Order: sequence, then structure tokens, then C-alpha cells
Amino acid sequence: MVLQEAGLSTSEEGVYRILVTLASATAREVSQRSDLGPGETEAVLSALERKGLASSVGGTPRRFTATPPDVALLPQLRQRADALEQARVAVGDLVETYRSNTRRRDAGQLIEVITGAEALRQNLRQVQDNARHELLWFCKAQYVAMPSGSNSAEFDALARGVRYRVLYEQAFFDDPGSVDNVAKAVIAGEVARAVPQLPLRLAVADRTVAVCPLVPGGPGGSQEEPTAALVRGSSLLDALVALFERYWETAVPLNVTESGAVSGTDGSANGASLSAADQHLLSLLVAGIADKAIASQLGLSKRTVQRRIQHLMTLAGAATRMQLAWQAARRGWM
Repeated sequence: MVLQEAGLSTSEEGVYRILVTLASATAREVSQRSDLGPGETEAVLSALERKGLASSVGGTPRRFTATPPDVALLPQLRQRADALEQARVAVGDLVETYRSNTRRRDAGQLIEVITGAEALRQNLRQVQDNARHELLWFCKAQYVAMPSGSNSAEFDALARGVRYRVLYEQAFFDDPGSVDNVAKAVIAGEVARAVPQLPLRLAVADRTVAVCPLVPGGPGGSQEEPTAALVRGSSLLDALVALFERYWETAVPLNVTESGAVSGTDGSANGASLSAADQHLLSLLVAGIADKAIASQLGLSKRTVQRRIQHLMTLAGAATRMQLAWQAARRGWM
């Protein structure tokens, strides 16, 4: 029996299923189709009537009809589902409170040491499989545990809506096949940027846990196994996230052309040159002139100026006008 979650006992579910197949029936008629006696069936039918799953009509003996299942059962199931979701959220909050308090008492809960390339690969897969919102990633040259193109967990996460922001250092693209692998990831939804050099390897999932190699090892380092740290919610994790954001702000966006080539892999300015009009607009913007005054000087509407500024921000991969000014100077647009 499967309707216990809707509040029905085994005998009530059996009688209700029989009643659904009949236009109307007496307790004796239902009893003949079940393993219950007439008296037991009468009691079950009365219980169903009290629960709103059946109704009786006049006459002797009484005849019963089933309440439509979508009317009788679905609202109860929805209420139970809502209650279960609320309970799940409450349990999640309790778990986080427990972990937070445990971390304060036990430093071992904050940082876990991972030794060996295989253990590092497993942890990197796990944090990606458990991610629900965002992955932040520093990709240095010469892999330690996960060669370029082997991170299938990223594509699974992207498919379920997890956002990936990945920073590559310039030397990363010297490895054979790395450009094609990055192009595939960008096409799948990865947001990628490049910088001349990165300070360390890093993966941060949902800003709650990070994997950060501590001792070089593997193909790109010494012959010893790599050692990494699994860092959970703490000031150290906050600092790692801030470090990522700092590098992200100054990085050059990577774009995939129609032919599948990746532009920007040298970590330097390589965007398309701007028109004289856009260069003039940028110079006015950087000078601190208000949009309305820029519009007046260029003979445009204020809305057109704002639209062109937004286009330039998209072209530069900038989230703010300050970032646009920085990127414009870096790219030689002014």
C-alpha cells in the first residue's frame, strides 16, 4: 500500500481503492470485494467519510461513493510535501549551526589535510558534485591531480545550473589540447578569464568549502604525492574567496569565436579596437562627466549613451563602470 503518506491505513486504502471502481456501493458489496467482514467494512467506510474520502447517500442499507482522488488526496499530499520541505530546511539550518559550533571547538573541522593525487581528485569531484550555486577556480599550468579535459564533473554541474567562474594563467595554454578543452567548457557555460600568472591552485564551492593544494607534487612538481587542504567556513576561506575576486576583477575575459578558437589566452589586452566615437565616450566617462553631459556633447540621448556604456562593459567583461575604466586602460582603448 502506498497511500499511508496521505494518512490512510492499509484497510482504508484497500476499501477506498474498491470504492473508486464503483459508482456507489453498500458495506456488504465492498466487503465482498475485500478481506474484511461487513461490520469491519462499515467501520472503515465511516472512517473514510470522516476523512472526506467518501460520502454516504440515503437509503437502507447506506450506499457510499468515493470522493475524487484529486479532491480528497492531492491537497493532503501537498501539505505534507510543504511540511517536509520546511522540516528539511530546518534540519539544514541545524546541521550548519552544529558544524559552525563544532568548528569553533575543533580546528580539525576547519581544515582537513588531503594527501595524494587520487584523494585530491576524489575531493575535487565531490565538492563539484555537491555544489548547488557556484564554483570558483584557479587553473595554473602543469596539473597536479586533474589533467586538462578530464574534469567531467564540471560539465555535469554546468548542466544542472551551477555557475563556473574560472581563471587561467597564461602558461596553462602551453599544454597540448588545453585551448580546445577550455573552448568546450566555455561553450558549455563556463565563464573564463585569463591572467599572466596565478599565485596558487584553488577551487571554491558555494563559498562554503575550498580545496587548496599546499605542497607541489605530481607531473608538474616533485615526484612526491601532493598535499592539499580542504578548507571549510572560516576567515581563511573568506580570504581565499577575496583573493579570487581580486584576480577576477583584473583578468581578461576569454571568448570563443565561431571557429572554436579562444581569444584572450595570452592574458593581455586583445579585444577588438574601438571606434573613435566609443573612445571619445570612454574618455568622457573616465573624466567623471555625467551621462547627461556626455549625451549633450556627443549629440545623443541619455538612454543611447547608457546603452553604449553597457555594451562596452559587456565587451570588457566589466561589472561596474570603474572596472570598465580599468579594463579600457589595460586594453589600450583610450
